[in-house]
Amino acid sequence: MTLYQHGVVAEASSDALFLTLNRTAQVDADSRIRQLLSRIPQIQAQYRNEYPQAALSLVVAIGSSYWDSLIAEDRPAQLRAFPAMESGGFVAPDTPADLLFHIRSERHDLNFELGRALLAELQGAAELVEEVHGFRYLDSRDLTGFVDGTENPEGDHRAEVAVIGNEDSAFAGGSYIHLQRYVHDLPHWSLQSLTTQEDTIGRSKAENVEYASDKKAPTAHTKRTSLKDAEGRSIEILRHSMPYGMMKECGLIFASYCRSADNFRLMLESMIEGDKQGHRDHLLRYTRAVTGQSFFAPSTEFLCQLG
Repeated sequence: MTLYQHGVVAEASSDALFLTLNRTAQVDADSRIRQLLSRIPQIQAQYRNEYPQAALSLVVAIGSSYWDSLIAEDRPAQLRAFPAMESGGFVAPDTPADLLFHIRSERHDLNFELGRALLAELQGAAELVEEVHGFRYLDSRDLTGFVDGTENPEGDHRAEVAVIGNEDSAFAGGSYIHLQRYVHDLPHWSLQSLTTQEDTIGRSKAENVEYASDKKAPTAHTKRTSLKDAEGRSIEILRHSMPYGMMKECGLIFASYCRSADNFRLMLESMIEGDKQGHRDHLLRYTRAVTGQSFFAPSTEFLCQLG
């Protein structure tokens, strides 16, 4: 069986570091990037062996617009540009990047150390676009105060949702990643009554109890993101999202991992474009996406062959 990168299905951690990069015009940039990518499984194993209690994972992914330049072989079947959207004042921009390093562990310092080491190896070949440090907030809540990721798949089902199988055999073990950084308007959110906040999410705040389906407003976040296909099966993604921020700006770094790029697109359409009656996700009244990127995380076997 083709092995996926460990971090694709790793359980939630206390800290995360998201690094996005673009290649430079240096003549040997692609060659140097390929060499580093081929060593990612080895680098992760080294850190996990040295710091066994940290539960470190490292995922590297290649941007949709950079894939053809870096990889001579075919593209993953559903690797496309980020699905930019705008409707009713709600926006999901496309801000492409060439590479993503998603580092997670129980230690902020270790994430920082590994991130710094990776950037040092790519100095001159790739330049940093954005650095976002995610952290666990209280009992795994978003900064809005609501528990986040309650609908995530569990156990073996995580790989079933996130990892490509025989449907695209050349890229089995890979995963499509969509990354967005949201900036929350917490002052505006905090002015809303508890009832308005809970109705906006479709779940109680303190107890984290989801409303019954017939009690949810059609604009509730849980309504707009709980989708089913034509056969009545749930359309799922594996979320690796985390709060981030400083005093002046904070929000959510949203990371979707899935074996199908279509699942994220359908959810985003449901949130921004809404249903046939124009019901959009009212959570977007209090937060806005400022980035949007589409990546592919190859299997460990695929990475090792890049060297």
